[in-house]
Formats: sequence, structure tokens, C-alpha cells
Amino acid sequence: MNEVQVVVAHSERATLRVGDVFLKVDADRARIDAEVEAMSLAPVPTPEVLWRKPPVLAIAAVPGTTLGRLGGPSTGSPAAWAAAGAAIRKLHDAPLPPGVGRAGRGVGELATELDAECALLVANGLLPAELVTRNRQVAEAALRPWTPVFTHGDLQIAHVFVDGDEVTGIIDWSEAGRGDALYDLATFTLGHEEHLDDVLVGYGAGAVADADVDLDVIHAWWAVRSLLAVRWLIEHGFDPFLPGCEVDVLRSRM
Repeated sequence: MNEVQVVVAHSERATLRVGDVFLKVDADRARIDAEVEAMSLAPVPTPEVLWRKPPVLAIAAVPGTTLGRLGGPSTGSPAAWAAAGAAIRKLHDAPLPPGVGRAGRGVGELATELDAECALLVANGLLPAELVTRNRQVAEAALRPWTPVFTHGDLQIAHVFVDGDEVTGIIDWSEAGRGDALYDLATFTLGHEEHLDDVLVGYGAGAVADADVDLDVIHAWWAVRSLLAVRWLIEHGFDPFLPGCEVDVLRSRM
């Protein structure tokens, strides 16, 4: 008899695994609808949708293993990271999907949210003011106009599966939509800066950023994502202070 494994669970959503089936429970039906639509449009390997009965979405497990996780070592070879970069480029070159995802928030809206979050981090004593101020300065480079592309929106390395040097599946598409390509690249390499060049080789940018890839903007998105995540993670039972996680990413910009 298969065990029920809790993959992730918090107040917004939960994911359970039973054998080779993942059950995603989300009270926000729009998120489930967006995920199913994005997977149907994405030109990269995605999980098979088995059935959908809101608030539950059942999908099949994808073969392979993840490239690693935030705060842990990478298990993937440089070629596997490059293959992931090539898959990300294929996604970004695809026709635009409907809707705006997490990576497509307007510059003004994002700046307002970021400033408010920085103030709370300092006021609540969660992070030193110097660390927050420095990373808010770094984050400024991300607050610029961009050309929208088809983005995953939450492209953590734990969401990309490989078998050897081949990408076998990309999961968790609920934040997909039109957004900034460099947000996806930054999210994917967060905490694994040592593999950024490998990813860019596969992406088609090489070790030196081309006109489409500005390294300062990727660094800025690392700062943005980490600043916005710290308080949420703490409030939902996660620890951003673990080695290699969000707070270490912020410290690396000092």
C-alpha cells in the first residue's frame, strides 16, 4: 500500500504524493486553471494531467531527479544545468500565454511592494538595516522596463527534473504567464551562483551576458526574490536563515 507523502503544505496550498501521483490542493481555483493552461502551452516537458476536480489537481510524476534544492548541493552536471538553460530559452521563445504571472508585475507595483517589505524586515528586527539597505540598492537594477516573454514564474531548481543531461520535466506552473525572462533565470540559479555560467551557455548567452542577459539584473532579481521571501517563509514555518538559503543570498551581495 502506497504511503501518503506531504511534499509541501501551508495555508495557501498543499501538495501530496501517493505513489506516482501528485495531488495539489489549492483553494484558489484560478491558480489551478492557470497551471493546467500553462502546461498545455509550454513547449517543454511537463507533467501529465490525470484529472482535475477543484480544489484538487492530480498530475503524474515526471521521471528523473531534480538538479538540487536551495540550501543544498547541486546533484546535476554542468551539462545538465546547460540543458536546463536551453529548455528555459525554448520556453521564453514560445508565443506569449494569456495573463500576467508573478514575473510580470509592473515596475511601480513591485517597487512599492519591495519598499514596504524592506521596512517591515527592519522594523520587526528580522534582518539588519544595513543588509536590507544594501540589497534594496542591488534590487533597483531589476526595476526597469522589459519585453514580456512566456515565463514559468517560480522556476526553482527543485521544479526542474533531469535524467542524466536531459530535462525530463518542469513542474509547478501556477505562477506562469507573461513576465521578465531574467526573473526565471535568477529564480533558477538562486543560491547556486556557481552554475549561472552553465545555464547561460545552454540559454545561448555564453559565459559573458549578451544583449538579452544582463548579469546585474539577475543579481538584482536574487535580491528582490530573497527580500520578498524572508518574512513569508518565517510566517509559514520555513527557515530562510539555513545555510545557502535566502539570507545567505542577501549576505552574498554585501
